[in-house]
Amino acid sequence: MRRPLGLILIALGAFFLTLAPLVRFYVADKVVRAPLNRYQQTRLEAPNASYFDTASFKSRKGVTLVAENTVRGDVRANNGNDDIAVWDSSTEISDKATGKQIEIQGYRIAFDRRTSELVNCCGVHVGGDTSVKMSGYGLLFPLADVHKRDYPFFDMTTRRELPMRFEGEEQVQGIDTYRFVQQVPLTKSAKVDFKVPGGMLGLGKTSKAQKVDRYFTATITEWVDPRTGVPVKHRQNIRSTIQTPDGRGSMTVAAADLVTVDKDQRKLADMADGYALQIALARIWGPIAAVLVGLVLLGIGVAVGVAAGRRTPPAAMKAPRRSDGRFGDVPAGPTPPR
Repeated sequence: MRRPLGLILIALGAFFLTLAPLVRFYVADKVVRAPLNRYQQTRLEAPNASYFDTASFKSRKGVTLVAENTVRGDVRANNGNDDIAVWDSSTEISDKATGKQIEIQGYRIAFDRRTSELVNCCGVHVGGDTSVKMSGYGLLFPLADVHKRDYPFFDMTTRRELPMRFEGEEQVQGIDTYRFVQQVPLTKSAKVDFKVPGGMLGLGKTSKAQKVDRYFTATITEWVDPRTGVPVKHRQNIRSTIQTPDGRGSMTVAAADLVTVDKDQRKLADMADGYALQIALARIWGPIAAVLVGLVLLGIGVAVGVAAGRRTPPAAMKAPRRSDGRFGDVPAGPTPPR
C-alpha cells in the first residue's frame, strides 16, 4: 500500500512544481491588468480660490472650489479587443458655498490594459474633439511597474504630451508613494468668442473692448503607489487667464489649488492595497507556495517509496515436496540397506 501512496505523492509534487511557472507567467498576466469596467468618484477641493463669474461679470475671490471627478469604463467601446480599456472621465467644477456650476470638463481615453499606454481608437476625445491624437500615459502609471524616473503624460487641457518628473518619496495614508510633478507651461488653450472691456484687462477705463484668447498653466502633482501604479492623491494648482493678442491686457479667469480630500485619499489607498495583494498573490506568493508544496510532496513521496522498499519481506522459500512412494518418485532420504 505504501509504494502506490509514494507514487501518488511524487506525481502531485511534480504537478505543483509545474503549476508554479503557470501561475507566475500566465495567471499573473491575467490578474495584473487594468479593469474594463471601472467606476470611481473622486472629490478635490481648493480653498481660497478665485474665478470670474460670467453671469455677473465679476471676479469672485476667497471662495472654495470643488471638483467632482467621475471615471467610468465603457466595456463595449473596445470593439471586442479585451487588451484595450476605454474610460470616460468627467469633472464638474463648482462654487462650494453657492453650488453654482462653473465649468464641466470631459474626455475619453483608450489604453493598453497591461502597460497603461494610451492608444488612439474607440472614439477617444477631449471635450468632444475626436481629432486629438493622444500619446504617453493618461490616468494610470505603468501597472505594478512604477520606477523612479520620468514618464510622458498627456495633458488634456493643452492637448500635448508633457513629462511627469519623479521628485521623491512620501507616505500618503500609510502607503509609501512616489511623488511625480508635471509642469504645464503657459499655453493658449482656446479662443474667446466675445470681447472684454479694456478696463477689466488693466488697459484703463477708457479703452475699448478687446479680443482675447484663453491661456492655461498648471503644476500637477501625483502621489503614486509603486506596487500598483494607482495614484492615491492628486493636486492640481491651476491658473487660467485671458489675454489680448499683443499680451498688453490680461485678466485671471480662475486660480485654484485643487487637492484630493482626505476621505477619497483613504478610499484610493484601500483600493491600491487590494490591487497590491492580488498582484503579490499572483506574482510572488502563489508561485512560491506552489514550489514549496511541490517540494514537500516530492520529499514525502520519495521517503514513503524508499521505506516501502526496505520493509517488503523476502518471498518465502517453498519446502521441497517429500515423496510418498507413489508414481515413481525418488525417495527424499538415503536408500535403506537390503
